[in-house]
Amino acid sequence: MAVRDLRHIVTSTVHLLVVLVPQPPQVLPQANDPCWCGSGRKYKRCHKPLEGRVLQGEVSPMRTVPAHIVRPSYADTGAVERWNESRVKDPDVIARMRRAGLIAAEILRAAGEIVRPGITTDAIDVFVHEATIERNAYPSPLNYHGYPKSVCTSVNEVICHGIPDSRQLQDGDIVNLDVTAYIDGVHGDTNATFLVGDVDPASRQLVQVAEECMWHGIEAVRPGRPISDIGKAIETHAKKHRMGVVRAFIGHGIGEQFHTDVQVLHYYDERASMVMRPGMTFTIEPMITLGTWQHKMVFDDDWTAVTADGKRTAQFEHTVLVTDDGVDVLTAPGGVSALAPWRR
Repeated sequence: MAVRDLRHIVTSTVHLLVVLVPQPPQVLPQANDPCWCGSGRKYKRCHKPLEGRVLQGEVSPMRTVPAHIVRPSYADTGAVERWNESRVKDPDVIARMRRAGLIAAEILRAAGEIVRPGITTDAIDVFVHEATIERNAYPSPLNYHGYPKSVCTSVNEVICHGIPDSRQLQDGDIVNLDVTAYIDGVHGDTNATFLVGDVDPASRQLVQVAEECMWHGIEAVRPGRPISDIGKAIETHAKKHRMGVVRAFIGHGIGEQFHTDVQVLHYYDERASMVMRPGMTFTIEPMITLGTWQHKMVFDDDWTAVTADGKRTAQFEHTVLVTDDGVDVLTAPGGVSALAPWRR
């Protein structure tokens, strides 16, 4: 789950129920006819510019977690406590993070297998919620700064933090599922973008390049090197394919806290000079676009970010550990993207 590149974590307030304007009819009005939404405006000046865009659906009430599941401190209140967690993890924390990473990877793979035209993102959330609980883990996104669901579902032009709702996935969509599991006092965070039915070649290439960008970033992890090497590797590969790299949302440190103060830019900035050291854990999760890297917030939930030009975006994410001689990917074993494409 990405964070905003604001040098701090932004708190957000989320409505538990989003009241949605009526869904568009199958036969749309002519440009100069009244808009179907009942606004009284002409269609061309109201909803016509949104044709083909993801529209906000109805969000069901927040789901509960059984009392026997050990939960993070924010689970009941939504208020996230911060403390100075060591960037370098000890062997005990690393061992626990391996387990959390394996569980998150397993849930993500299983959730990807139910992606199909006609399923709602809310149904995917139910699946992830129950799969997490079945493994005696807590779904980390749930009530984190008030986020109302157990997984992020970002469709087409939605960059990240899409809230599961009543919208059905359509044939030709792409959807990112972002899963994080909290167990034994630590978090494991991973995501992947899935194809929904028959997807056009440009979107297929986008998804492929996004996965490749993540792995180029992972392979740039080396102890003693600046963390900016990761962004340089990602941006270089994206530019090779004339694709954009979102800058507003970045990778983050992770461990006993969902997000720590380690910031992982997915583009090159020489000011990102933190030196990677063995024992550091963080996420690498580039968001790659077919168009502009800029974003905007168009929904009323304070979470959902979309591309400013409405073009599609894809993302992949792993939690990684810096080792003495390179990197260990904690969410790779059994995961959707278990190896770099060129190593399969």
